[in-house]
Amino acid sequence: MEAIKSHRVTESQGHRVTNIFSLFRHFAISLSLLTAFTAFGQTNYAQQQDAFSKSYAFESRGNFSDAITSMKSIYQEDSYEINLRLGWVTYLAGLFTESSAYYQKAIKLKPYAIEARIGFANPASALGNWDQVVAVYNEVLAIDPQNTTVNYRLGSIYYGRKDYAKAEKYLEKVINLYPFDFDSMLLFAWTNYRLGKMREAQVLFNKALLSRPNDTSAKEGLGLIK
Repeated sequence: MEAIKSHRVTESQGHRVTNIFSLFRHFAISLSLLTAFTAFGQTNYAQQQDAFSKSYAFESRGNFSDAITSMKSIYQEDSYEINLRLGWVTYLAGLFTESSAYYQKAIKLKPYAIEARIGFANPASALGNWDQVVAVYNEVLAIDPQNTTVNYRLGSIYYGRKDYAKAEKYLEKVINLYPFDFDSMLLFAWTNYRLGKMREAQVLFNKALLSRPNDTSAKEGLGLIK
């Protein structure tokens, strides 16, 4: 009986030792994999950083073709940053359809990204797709209602379409946030003039001249009111 009992203890201890060795083995494998993935990630980032750096350098020299090639050498379809960068450099190269596609991929990867939507508006406007531009700007305002860049651009678009009431709505938001911004004051002044709001237009033209005392457009507006 004692022999059996002793054997059982030894067998139990053997299983325990085996389990410990097994745990150590799994730990060692996991550590090796983690080290490998970390090294891969560091190498991957180093390659990406180098490609981005070269792309910026080519862009600064006006060499958009090589700026694109540099980014395509590390292209990953699921990378927001690479698609965003390619959207910009292909736009600079005049490849507007390709640029639009990269920006759309970036938007899909980061649905709340504002910069990708503003970027998409560049090739879309270059292609004359103004309804797409308005639609993407409205998407931005759904995320960030006070975005001054988009409110100003929508104001400009509607002013160009002679929809002065809509232009006023967007430009007023910008003026409330940046009361002494010259471009916004001037366009808001002309919008008020087109709407027949002469007193408001006169005040705005005069304030615009405080920012740029010799601006011909502001002076022209005042001359029309007088």
